[in-house]
Amino acid sequence: MLKIYAKSCALLVAGGLAVTLFSCEKLDVPVESQFVASNFPKTLNDYNASVGAIYSNLSSNFAVPYWRMQTLSTDEAILPARDGNFDDGGQYRQLHYHTWTPDHPNVLSIWQWAYGGITTCNRLLNVTASFNFAEPEKEARLAEIRAMRALYYFFLLDLYGNVPLVTDYPTAPLPATQPRLKIYEFVESELRSLTPKLPAKSAVAATNTQQYGRPTKGMVYALLAKLYLNAEVYGAPARYPDVVRMADSVQANTNYALDARYRDIFLPNNGPQIRETILAIPYDQQIPGNQFTRFGFFYYLTQAYGFNVGLSIAMSTTPEFYARFNLPGDSRTATWLSGPQYVPDGNGGFTSTPVYYPGTTNQVVINPVLTLVPPKPMDLGNTLATQSQGVRSIKYYPDPAIIQATRLNGNDVPVLRLADVLLMKAEAILRGASATAVNGELQTPLVLVNKIRARAGAQQATSIALNGILDERARELSWEAWRRNDLIRFGQFETEYPLPNDVLKMDKSDFRRLYPVPTVELQLNTNLQQNPGY
Repeated sequence: MLKIYAKSCALLVAGGLAVTLFSCEKLDVPVESQFVASNFPKTLNDYNASVGAIYSNLSSNFAVPYWRMQTLSTDEAILPARDGNFDDGGQYRQLHYHTWTPDHPNVLSIWQWAYGGITTCNRLLNVTASFNFAEPEKEARLAEIRAMRALYYFFLLDLYGNVPLVTDYPTAPLPATQPRLKIYEFVESELRSLTPKLPAKSAVAATNTQQYGRPTKGMVYALLAKLYLNAEVYGAPARYPDVVRMADSVQANTNYALDARYRDIFLPNNGPQIRETILAIPYDQQIPGNQFTRFGFFYYLTQAYGFNVGLSIAMSTTPEFYARFNLPGDSRTATWLSGPQYVPDGNGGFTSTPVYYPGTTNQVVINPVLTLVPPKPMDLGNTLATQSQGVRSIKYYPDPAIIQATRLNGNDVPVLRLADVLLMKAEAILRGASATAVNGELQTPLVLVNKIRARAGAQQATSIALNGILDERARELSWEAWRRNDLIRFGQFETEYPLPNDVLKMDKSDFRRLYPVPTVELQLNTNLQQNPGY
């Protein structure tokens, strides 16, 4: 119970020579809600206004600290220092070398972000239950909130594993740690119970726009597929046939389809018109917040792309990860900036006009190799040549107007999309599930992978094995915050990719497949238990 306590209080009111002293006894007043009779929500408009807090919280941290925890801890992205610049207390190299501690800033911020979202959901469940809705409408609104709460719990399940399970508001003051399997079972139970109450993706543009970025049946099916694909990682029995069943449930709605052009999914104007989006986090001029240009672009290309603001010059990918983009004709390769650079065409492609380093006639050339310069740890140095090291991502293509104003992207960020679902289905079949037919077509792993490749214009595969699925997921889903999840499932999270002249070593302990409970939270709540190894 949240309460206001005042063991003693005094109000001094001074005016001229007069001083009045008011004293009061201990107060023990339960605070059930921020709402009172005069402002208590009652209508659908009230509901829409109040539920926005769930989504604003989601967008606030997903595309920065959450993304870093899922991506910088893998081979997919690296944020090296440049002669000490961008070191930021070593937090990025701690993620790269798996040496983070319970005091790491992202470990704390994402724990608090997820539980902030959960607390908001729990509060709104109480409030919404009192709205003056017809019962089917009320059930749908309650289902929306519960689905978002389940999503936040999925993030906690994946990152921290053993966490408190809080479903009431106000909450017990000191909730205890629950085992990872219990969180898994809660997320599964919640999602399974919600499918009858959530809307399906609509073919009607106006309706689809209203649903965009909010839970649908498709989101539930896709998140369950993700849950079942990782069931053994989360401590449950294998569920590969259920992955296939959930994937088929997504595909049963023909309003989901692979978009014709891969680049369109990530351009600044992406949105409800992207057919394969199952759940995305909207960002725009009012909600700028994804970091990909600010931290991952190459500074000397800014004028060629139509803006000129101070950006980081640091975040890139590793040579090993970029080497996977080796398929002839693959348009996904163009989502990286590597080699000689040319003026962009404004639509995700490039012209034949070279870009030159400022004040020179030397063409900008980005070198995939990352060569460290000791003794500073994970440091490339800060010459023009070393600044040009490291392949940059341009998957979330920059909008000059928004970048110029905020240094952050306005592109929506997909959380779940159809291509991911198809690759999950292919992997589940390779792990033992049976192939199924959709619209009369038997969807074998090879058929599914070649659907993905065909959309990208890439050379078709003649066979596919599990490691091939992992590489295909790297090409298709790069920088979409799934790499850590994938590597753990494939037993490759501890694989080290040494950089030239590296003086540091990765901690290959498998306990680091879970992040620690933050020190601050342990100090505030003695019922929490730290994850093993920390």
